Amino acid sequence: MKYNKLVAPVVKWVGGKRQLLPKLEKYIPKVFTTYYEPFLGGGAVLFNIQPQKAIVNDINEELISLYIVVRDNPDELIEDLKKHKNESEYYYNLRKVDRKTDSYSKFTNIEKASRIHYLNKTCFNGLFRVNMAGQFNSPFGSYKNPNIVNEVNIRAVSKYLNEAKIELMCCDYEESLKGIKKGAFVYFDPPYDPISDSASFTGYAKGGFDKNEQIRLKILCDKLDEKGIKFLLSNSATEFITDLYKGYKIETIQAKRSINSRGDERGEVDEVLVRNYE
Repeated sequence: MKYNKLVAPVVKWVGGKRQLLPKLEKYIPKVFTTYYEPFLGGGAVLFNIQPQKAIVNDINEELISLYIVVRDNPDELIEDLKKHKNESEYYYNLRKVDRKTDSYSKFTNIEKASRIHYLNKTCFNGLFRVNMAGQFNSPFGSYKNPNIVNEVNIRAVSKYLNEAKIELMCCDYEESLKGIKKGAFVYFDPPYDPISDSASFTGYAKGGFDKNEQIRLKILCDKLDEKGIKFLLSNSATEFITDLYKGYKIETIQAKRSINSRGDERGEVDEVLVRNYE
């Protein structure tokens, strides 16, 4: 299958890896059987390397449902996206639909996917954030001309998801790796360990991701290592994370902080790439 540069993330994602791709690429093995990504998010790495066989997962049900609609119903999704308005009142009315169970349950899968795609493209800073009830709660972004329909991108991603062997899962990240065999490659991009108490952002799915989850993930990495399965992991360069993964190869890289509402606090921050291979 030919590489297609139009295959790119269909949603904006906090902590998305698009800006870090040049740094990440050099650490991704050239040869592997199946690509695994248990925290898919915006899918920047998947869509950049475009493997022929992949098992990808995210705990966020609306996100995975959107990918399934992009794959199976691109024409219907594009048509439905054309009805949306880039207006504050329209935005908030559509945002609160999932607070009304009766209204939301009447939406088709295509309408649900269209809604979340629209909210993502028009919300403040592309902040895909939900509250503890799992309801989208980012404010309106007031952008002049957001790319709501995004037709070329949706069709390219749909074609890729259909032509390659891509399994989309929505479950716990550990569950998504069941049955993994040697020769596979895993890229982990979990919710990051917060660099301060106020910096925590784990609102992309209800429940959050605390230090106990970080430790559970590290134990999973140890199990993969014992099986001889290659993994690469991104996280923040906190003392907790660097200490947790000591014994593995750790590279420190700089990434631009992009979710702070104050422009003067969007500088570069240290992140780490952890791997178990040369």
